[in-house]
Amino acid sequence: IATYANARTTLEARKGVGKAFITAFRSGAVMGFLLAANGLLVLYISINVFKIYYGDDWEGLFEAITGYGLGGSAMALFGRVSGGIYTKAADVGG
Repeated sequence: IATYANARTTLEARKGVGKAFITAFRSGAVMGFLLAANGLLVLYISINVFKIYYGDDWEGLFEAITGYGLGGSAMALFGRVSGGIYTKAADVGG
């Protein structure tokens, strides 16, 4: 979807900046909604899988879901930090 949207935005840029902005904004909104929906779907599936494992132990279930969220946040942080490290290494080497 993103590649197709980039091509559409480029073609709309020939007609004007306003039309290109509208196309890019709508494409970004679609990708944002898809990403959020995907995250909620994965969370829903995770809750149901953990519910099968934990049964009536609600405390264990919500601790597992909390760990899932903390793990996602930690991976995002590590990705951001390591991305900055690789960028600086590329700047130094070039």
